[in-house]
Amino acid sequence: MTRRIALVALVVDDYDEAIRFYTDALGFRLAEDTPRPDGSRWVVVEPGAGTAGTALLLARAKGGAQRARVGDQTGGRVGFFLHTDDFARDHARMRAAGVTFLEQPRHEPYGTVAVFQDLYGNRWDLLQPTPTEDAPA
Repeated sequence: MTRRIALVALVVDDYDEAIRFYTDALGFRLAEDTPRPDGSRWVVVEPGAGTAGTALLLARAKGGAQRARVGDQTGGRVGFFLHTDDFARDHARMRAAGVTFLEQPRHEPYGTVAVFQDLYGNRWDLLQPTPTEDAPA
């Protein structure tokens, strides 16, 4: 049996501002933006063309409980991890696009990493993993 997590819902205030941030500032690709009969939209962004992995479902908050979670879906800790094959390139591009990094890049045994926040304040790691001996070349 083959299984994987395909989508993670991220509660946002506004579809269009979220799409702009994830596509323009983070360099994601808009994979789908489909209107739904209830007035909501099915909006999916993914880290890049040709990537196989988890994508984000940008879900507009409905009601007070969901609105209260926008920007704090993980209780203030890093909850999302964006892997890259070139940390320096992506870090520089994201900073130039106005992404707020909360720390300087640091080197850990598992890779080069820096915490940034999205437009709502959710914390993310930009991470270039350290190559391992059993990783494909």
